[in-house]
Amino acid sequence: MPRDLRPGGAFDRQVARLAAQDKFSGSLLVAHRDDVVLARAYGKANERLSIPNRPDTTFVLASVSKMFTAVALVQLAEQRKVDFYKPIGTYVKGFPADIADKVTVHHLLTHTSGMGDHMRHPDWPKESAKWTSTAEVWNGTLAIIRRSPLLFTPGTRFEYSNAGYCVLGEIIAQVSGRSYYDYVRDHVFARAGMARTAFYTKPQWRTDKRIAHPYVLQPSGQRVDAVEEHVFIGSPAGNAFSTCADMVRFGRALHGGKLLGHAYRELAVSGKTALSPKPANDPAVQDTHWAYGSIATIYNDQRIVGHTGGGPMSGISTMIDTFPDLDWTVVVLMNYDDIDVLNSVTSHARRLITRGS
Repeated sequence: MPRDLRPGGAFDRQVARLAAQDKFSGSLLVAHRDDVVLARAYGKANERLSIPNRPDTTFVLASVSKMFTAVALVQLAEQRKVDFYKPIGTYVKGFPADIADKVTVHHLLTHTSGMGDHMRHPDWPKESAKWTSTAEVWNGTLAIIRRSPLLFTPGTRFEYSNAGYCVLGEIIAQVSGRSYYDYVRDHVFARAGMARTAFYTKPQWRTDKRIAHPYVLQPSGQRVDAVEEHVFIGSPAGNAFSTCADMVRFGRALHGGKLLGHAYRELAVSGKTALSPKPANDPAVQDTHWAYGSIATIYNDQRIVGHTGGGPMSGISTMIDTFPDLDWTVVVLMNYDDIDVLNSVTSHARRLITRGS
């Protein structure tokens, strides 16, 4: 048990220092097997109501949610209901032939489909701002994606694609005969014991005092509540809500066989597409590959499976790291959008776990 991961250790002191500088607002949890090693929370979940972040505060996850979508899809493949190498036209309709017949499920899972980010489409800002129901978000998002051309020939290169993960959600819905949200709730969240995890709507986000609001740093130095900048409900590409404890449960369920059988779990979490360049600020990173819905990293000769979420002007910075061979899980959920802080905290925890000091 690395002493610097325990309460009062170097990691604990680092996060406390960042919080004192108003750079860290959120919750974190470090767990070894089922034991909590360190749990901390700093900052405000709701500035207007003076509600503090707590260890059990619920946060929006941003792209960490892609892990749930990938697990759901791989479950259907394990049941022989989806073939990774079939074109998406096998499962969903409404796409032009150059997409329906050439983009495969594997391409979508590995961000090699040629689809881009639907949120950068010129129609997205004005259309998404009008949606006030789950059906409007789902149908409107897919309509924008269906009329967006491919950026490159499928399978020829990697480019992160939120649109591709929304299409995976539609495949899950069509194949399972249920809405994406219902399928993931029952077959991912419930099976993993994630009682506090859900896709909440914007009205729920506004009013539920258990959910942290995202805060964006302005040039003036003021932090502004960004709830209203987000869409009515999240998608298969992002913005499920969860707690640190629930995300530890997810990691334990993923590697412990509750969500996927051994063979399909190993298939899902193994590297598929090399990500480069490696981060220059952390030489301990030896290799990083995109797996199915997660990033597979080799760090100081140890495997890490996880994901990050958030981005500029979102008020979100989130991560989960699972260490399958060492039985550690680290979850950091912030309601500030500071990727440098998130990377610094993540790297520190990784070094302590893999070096064991």
